[in-house]
Amino acid sequence: MTDNRIRSVVVVGGGTAGWMSAALLARALGETVRIRLVESEEIGTVGVGEATIPQIRHFNAFLGLDENAFLAATQGTIKLGIEFVDWRAPGQSYIHAFGEIGRPLGAVPFHHYWLAGRRKGDDHALWDYSLNARAARAGRFDRAVRRAAGDAGEPLTYAFQFDAALYARHLRDHAQRLGVARTEGKILGAMLREPDGFVRAVTLESGEVVEGDFFLDCSGFRGVLIEQALKTGYEDWSDLLPCDRAVAAPTANVGPPRPYTQAIARAAGWQWRIPLQHRTGNGHVFCSRFVSEDEATAQLMASLEGEPLAEPRTLKFVTGRRKRFWNRNVLALGLAGGFMEPLESTSIHLIQSGLSRLLNLFPNKGFAQRDIDEYNRQTGLEFERIRDFLVLHYWANQRAEPFWKACRDRAVPTELTRKVELFRTHGRLFREPDDLFLEASWLQVLVGQGVPPDDHHPMTGQLTDDQLRGFLADLRKITADGAAALPAHGDFLRQQRAAR
Repeated sequence: MTDNRIRSVVVVGGGTAGWMSAALLARALGETVRIRLVESEEIGTVGVGEATIPQIRHFNAFLGLDENAFLAATQGTIKLGIEFVDWRAPGQSYIHAFGEIGRPLGAVPFHHYWLAGRRKGDDHALWDYSLNARAARAGRFDRAVRRAAGDAGEPLTYAFQFDAALYARHLRDHAQRLGVARTEGKILGAMLREPDGFVRAVTLESGEVVEGDFFLDCSGFRGVLIEQALKTGYEDWSDLLPCDRAVAAPTANVGPPRPYTQAIARAAGWQWRIPLQHRTGNGHVFCSRFVSEDEATAQLMASLEGEPLAEPRTLKFVTGRRKRFWNRNVLALGLAGGFMEPLESTSIHLIQSGLSRLLNLFPNKGFAQRDIDEYNRQTGLEFERIRDFLVLHYWANQRAEPFWKACRDRAVPTELTRKVELFRTHGRLFREPDDLFLEASWLQVLVGQGVPPDDHHPMTGQLTDDQLRGFLADLRKITADGAAALPAHGDFLRQQRAAR
């Protein structure tokens, strides 16, 4: 009987995508498959994905990474959410906090009771009912809220902010301990197999030929295999998300690191601010049709909180995705598969979800087309749902600048229109099976961007006015007391270093 199992996987490119891929496959597949990663120290990485979402904790746990060691190795900090400054209009801000907002009562989600309270004159903000939002504003964090001695505590939902280059290095060390073989070398091209056009091997500048059964393309925007060799094609989404440049510059910290990321609206784009233990990451994402690169750079440098630690560098991109993420025996991950601006910190998650999907559909040497098609279908839907969520931030604005007016006037995807109109009618939100973001995420952005519902769920009327006021007041007290019980974020990080 012929052994048709995949015996060798070649990962093309290092960085975050490459070493996440190599480490996960080595951990999942063990010694049954040889994993080899080819990278060149001469080729730099983009390194803008320094903020993450909570799912990364599952990835790290699966690899067996100690969280305190990970934070130390990556100069990491805690992330409780993203603060959006001036997005709706100048002078207005809100936070997209991780975790739940309030607590449901019976079959009715909490936010309907909050909406009912607003109609009756209660002007408390939605985020007064979010433990994460209150903790973020106060600069506090612990892994759980402990209200009494010996209490196991209520866990917080959190992610990380870290140096992406240091994370790749941490994963590289871990992957090599798991048996991944690393080859230093610059790839010149690919050798295709006749007659089916599958990739047989990659050729290196040194003359070495690296063969494999299955190839993961983690070569960044170049797409050495998925595009240069296989001509897969790219789906351009710049008509929906028009920003096409980013300029980045690190700065020295000016105080204790915030336990959240900031996204600050600018005249023709937005600025990120990501606090790490050793520095702060800054960048300005902008649309070159509305502001020049020099102007965008000047705007960034004028708004930095600390002293610049390096010269600003510019990245050009086209938002979108490969027409096929998996083509023949090549699967593209990271920037090789597509680009979504880091507004909601989804770049690293898309690598993680792509790898998880790969494990569910891991091929043999026959590379069944139905499996490949299913991978492409699921991944394409995930990209589209994330795209729609990003478009919402731009479309729902009240700013006066030409860039923002153009975003407001632009046609939006049909699925996004349906979701917004459903919310506008009775405040209803439903999560699609392939939607990364939960109802609480959509709720916060819709409310924060000023999209009000006309009414709320009629079942909230089962509470009397006094019962409703009492219910809301109790929840505000619970979240306020929980946040107050947490240590300062900086103290938490010092405790973790001391524990190591």
